[in-house]
Amino acid sequence: MRNDLDILMVGHFAKDKIIVDGNEFESPGGAVYYGSVVLRRLGLETGVVTQGNPEDFHYLKELTDLGIDVEALTAPQSSGCINIYQSKDMERRICRLNGFAGEIPLEKIPNVNVKTIMITPIIAGEITLPTLVELAKRAPIALDVQGFVRVPEGDELNFRPWKDMEEGLKHVTYLKVDRAEAEHMTGKTDLKEAAKILAAHGPKEIVLTQSSGALVYANGEFYHAPFTPLSLDGRTGRGDTCITSYVGSRIKHDPARSAQIAGIVTSMKQEKHGPWTGEIDSKRFDPSIVYG
Repeated sequence: MRNDLDILMVGHFAKDKIIVDGNEFESPGGAVYYGSVVLRRLGLETGVVTQGNPEDFHYLKELTDLGIDVEALTAPQSSGCINIYQSKDMERRICRLNGFAGEIPLEKIPNVNVKTIMITPIIAGEITLPTLVELAKRAPIALDVQGFVRVPEGDELNFRPWKDMEEGLKHVTYLKVDRAEAEHMTGKTDLKEAAKILAAHGPKEIVLTQSSGALVYANGEFYHAPFTPLSLDGRTGRGDTCITSYVGSRIKHDPARSAQIAGIVTSMKQEKHGPWTGEIDSKRFDPSIVYG
């Protein structure tokens, strides 16, 4: 892996099963898959540390072909979810466990020069609190909280309290949560209230996603990033796309512009299965925005 990167992502890639109205297909997934492609297509030097069964490493070729540095650690099985949707309402899904690749050890994560480290686990247990704390000494941390509150219990994945939340959030700069996670963590249904509570624990910027868009809380201000997809054919990977496009944009832009870019990129990603293509439809969106 190169010694100088803009962003290093750490987390499992996923071998998912997607079921829509009874029709099933296998798909790669996880934030390191959907998100690293976004970062690279935004022009950023990107690295990935991930873990899984070598039989599934062919999924990572899509990343290396784009010029993403990938450090793939071996495990007996790959992580993954079974995502069950109804096409009439792609906002609701049943998520079940399809495998777990285990903890990513700190000593296996290269200590490179990097502007931001994104910790993007799929399932609780991939990244421990001590690893989070040590990585925060290297660079600002962006954290997707799902990998600390989505706990495997048999074949089910259930929300459970993150017992180390107060300590963990002290070390986070950018925090991504969705509506359900925010309500679970704070007990609040008002998203602005939930964002303020989470920020009080330490994160400087909160990215809170829901079906209509993302709510960003930064520097005491709220910014809205509406999602306006023409279809939901690419619904899976929405949150991963949103947080990576926001954090990637923050390297060059302020929170307001970064939120706008995240809304646009995430809208277009949702229209097609797979990672964001890197294309912007200028007829639908403001052509004056600089996306890189």
